[in-house]
Amino acid sequence: MDRQTATATFPSAAAAVADARRFVRKVLADWGMDAVADDAVLATSELATNAIAYAGTSFEVSCRLAGGDVEIEVRDRHPTRGIEMPGVTASSGRGLPSIARLADSWGVSYDRRTKGVWFRLPRPGATGSAAPAGGAAAEGAEAVFTADIAANGSVRDDHAVRERGARDAAEPVRDASGAGAQAREGGLAGGASEIPAAGDRLLRSPAAVEAMADGVTTAREVLGAEGAAVLLTERDGRLIMGSAAGTAAEMPLGELSVASLTPAARSGSPWVAADASDPTAAALRASSLAAAPLESQGRLTGLIVAVSSLSGRFDESDGARLGRLADEMSLSLEKARVGELERSWRGWLSFVAEASDLLAGTLDQERTMALVAQLVVPRLATWCAVYTVTEAEPDRLAYVWHADEDRSDGLRELLEHAGAAPPTDVPGPWNGLATAPEEVRAAVGDAATDQVYAFPLIARGRRIGTIVIGRPAGDRFPRSAIELAEELSRRAALAVDNARLFSAQTAMSSALQRSLLPPGIPEIPGLEVAVVYEPAGEGSEVGGDFYDVFESGRPPGGPAPASRWRFAIGDVCGTGPEAAAVTGLARHALRILAAEDLSVPAVLARLNRLILGEGERGRLLTLLHGEIAARRRRDGVTIKLTSAGHPPPLVLDPEGGVREAASPQPLLGVFDGVEFHTDTVELRRGEVLLCVTDGVTERRSGNRLLGDGHGLERILADCTGLSAGAVAARIQRAVRDFGPEPSNDDVALIVLRAS
Repeated sequence: MDRQTATATFPSAAAAVADARRFVRKVLADWGMDAVADDAVLATSELATNAIAYAGTSFEVSCRLAGGDVEIEVRDRHPTRGIEMPGVTASSGRGLPSIARLADSWGVSYDRRTKGVWFRLPRPGATGSAAPAGGAAAEGAEAVFTADIAANGSVRDDHAVRERGARDAAEPVRDASGAGAQAREGGLAGGASEIPAAGDRLLRSPAAVEAMADGVTTAREVLGAEGAAVLLTERDGRLIMGSAAGTAAEMPLGELSVASLTPAARSGSPWVAADASDPTAAALRASSLAAAPLESQGRLTGLIVAVSSLSGRFDESDGARLGRLADEMSLSLEKARVGELERSWRGWLSFVAEASDLLAGTLDQERTMALVAQLVVPRLATWCAVYTVTEAEPDRLAYVWHADEDRSDGLRELLEHAGAAPPTDVPGPWNGLATAPEEVRAAVGDAATDQVYAFPLIARGRRIGTIVIGRPAGDRFPRSAIELAEELSRRAALAVDNARLFSAQTAMSSALQRSLLPPGIPEIPGLEVAVVYEPAGEGSEVGGDFYDVFESGRPPGGPAPASRWRFAIGDVCGTGPEAAAVTGLARHALRILAAEDLSVPAVLARLNRLILGEGERGRLLTLLHGEIAARRRRDGVTIKLTSAGHPPPLVLDPEGGVREAASPQPLLGVFDGVEFHTDTVELRRGEVLLCVTDGVTERRSGNRLLGDGHGLERILADCTGLSAGAVAARIQRAVRDFGPEPSNDDVALIVLRAS
């Protein structure tokens, strides 16, 4: 493998995304760039998924070493489609915000035939490269990212945030005393009580927990205090215990909120309280205290407090020393918080990438909805319900999943008796459980009081359903879970809609395919008839193979039974609507022309002209058409047939001999004015005539075809003495067993056995 460039091409299939990830990880491992592999794999996953979902073509992944940095490009073959940006230009799907977050730089390039999205990741430790999580650059960018979440209630991963974060990160960091002086002089931006920072993320960070423990120990030593504590703010304004030492660790924290703090605290300045009248001192059951606010990006993160059981224990100089310690601790906590945010964000992105792969891997609507619910539970919620909407009916409860399977039935009953899922286009809380009858609510216990959020499923500009998630009343939804559920709902909507469209297409294709096949097989005296038809694929396209067996010799309106019958088996080049049009033309024309008592060659000549008359819409057609007539002594039948470019029919005699029964003639739809002739087969008692399409003879196993080396003749020879149905079943099984992979061509066959 070239150490400078590595390229691979992948098909437009869901499994290709995982293959692309493995390719990138192997290349970077070979280049010794494992440190950037996780980011590279995540970004590649997003771009590969985008190529499949929107371009719908194969795509190429290129990895290059450029000046020690890694540059990766995903290039598809549909440059005319614009790039969807969720939340900006698309109501659902996958776009590029995560690339802007992961990459040092990125861009889009076009040429006449392809479109590529590239991104560059810096070599670990390179000068001028982006700082790692928790470094100065990360602090600036992540702080802006977090501030946007707090201010707007959603993640903003657009270019403006990225550029503003980079500018903030490029500014020199003020020293602790300068930062503290500025805060004390101007106060916290917007007021500390208005924009408190959530402390729950700090409690999940080992680095933050360690910094707080060191801080309270230092505060006790520097001030000679009996106890010290770090109090952290929550989004609702409450203060919770982050770390404590000495007497502060022995006393439970009373009720305390940002709004109850002294004006000095809300202005960003340290303060000293001589007695227990101070709210913070009262909450910590102290007779006096010295306290200083912990600040981050103009918001109150918490307080560091030193306490004593003696009144008047601290003076202003103690407050100043604690203020300097608070400034230093604020920087450490912010670094830890940004690191935790980055870790959570990367976990979020990994989850979304894996969920996208799973959702893209199925086109079954019911399975997709079940998968959505099981992705949500238990990672984001205790339970999940999926509602669907159709034009014919309002919201229908389609799937319910609870972390405790024993409670799923009760939850379903509660939801069925609750109010309809909210027909909203934006996510938000839902109070529908409160509308259920009291006896139903009592039967499910505390689940009736769960807190619930609803997320609309919007795909291609219309609402197709709703995802409803719930948690116990005392277990609130963190903002990260809401944002993750919202992103998952966007991707799930596209997956559910794709599955719905595929199901509708499959149903239409099946109905069309049935209309192109005969309604039944007539009874023919002295002849057993068996047919097999297997369309290739998953049923989303109409096949090009067809067959028919019908009466042709009954006098119009007469009571006499039919004396002649016709049969046909054909293969139209290609699949889909164009092939179906020719299939329908051929099958119906055969019956109409036979009813006019035209001979077999005349029917094929007329049909050939009809196909040529279709012009560009016409398709090539191979056809085996024959007429069956009973023999006078009833010891078999006489068959006059014509093979127009079709695999030759085979005759099996009772002794096991096999021979071809027709000479090859031109296929239909190529030349005008072709004159066809018939071959006559006297099918005596016990003999079998086998007619197949090339889906049988060209069944592939590696480089071998089933028809190679008289393979079909050998299989038919083993069918001596079998009925027509048994022969058909034996040939069908042989086709299935010939190769390890499913057949990619339609299979049709007709077996006629004289009896």
